Amino acid sequence: MPSAASCASGNTTHPASRLMNHRQSPTKEQAMSTVSTTVEVSGMTCGHCVSSVSEELEALAGVESVEVDLNAGGISTVTITSDAALSPAEIGEAVAEAGYLVVANEA
Repeated sequence: MPSAASCASGNTTHPASRLMNHRQSPTKEQAMSTVSTTVEVSGMTCGHCVSSVSEELEALAGVESVEVDLNAGGISTVTITSDAALSPAEIGEAVAEAGYLVVANEA
């Protein structure tokens, strides 16, 4: 897990940056079929933490975006937008790979 010594504290919302890919933009029908999943993650303290969690979640199949509402040292809210439902297990594994823990999961 990243050390808090290397992290700045503060409450900040960080939209995850994503590399542009060369696929067609979604149609109106596709855009309406997205699924939003909110999870609460403990242990994040800075922008690096946000980047690590976002990167792991964005690697999951179907994930379109990840947005983190950082609560430094507390419970941060992570909203994942995807084209299909994600299992709590795959979300938990991705967050754990970044070194953090999902403490609550809501669809």
